[in-house]
Amino acid sequence: MAKATLTSGAPRAWQRMLSGRRLDLLDPSPLDIEIADIAHGLARTARWNGQTRGAHIFSVAQHSLLVEAVMREQIPRMNDRTGLAALLHDSPEYVIGDMISPFKAVIGNAYKMVEHRLLAAIHIRFGLPAELDPKMTKAIKTADMGAAYLEATRLAGFAEPEAKRLFGRDPCLALELEADYLTPWSASKAERRFLARFETLTAG
Repeated sequence: MAKATLTSGAPRAWQRMLSGRRLDLLDPSPLDIEIADIAHGLARTARWNGQTRGAHIFSVAQHSLLVEAVMREQIPRMNDRTGLAALLHDSPEYVIGDMISPFKAVIGNAYKMVEHRLLAAIHIRFGLPAELDPKMTKAIKTADMGAAYLEATRLAGFAEPEAKRLFGRDPCLALELEADYLTPWSASKAERRFLARFETLTAG
């Protein structure tokens, strides 16, 4: 009998996480999602393909915290449930990575199905609706674009007119918050702070 080869059968569509979970990318189960895996992966995933200033990458974990901070500045009475949705808005990237917008334009929208299913499973795992209210989605997107403006101009070498054209206006984050969230952290610090913020937002 011929030995099985690496190319025989259906291709593997799951990833093994450090927690021991095996996450099926095509049919993700909320039961296979752990916040520790998300924090670990996002803290080691670079924004802007790593093309940022600083001793460390600017990670998706740090970006997620920045987005939530921008949103709280824009919506002072925002509840923790909305904050959690903002914190998790890019969480599928712990599996699929952070694809920059120009590359998304090249490959089209095939990745969107995987991203959508992962985000829905993550939402369910942490007590959010699979599909967010459109108003909440819009508010998160506005904060996301504001964070992108700050990252582009402070870290990624964009001139302000170009950033304004691509990402919209400066969200005018408080200076002390900007100094903190726009200084790239080590992976371990980004992971710890992401987990700490998650714990705060889910404590109630």
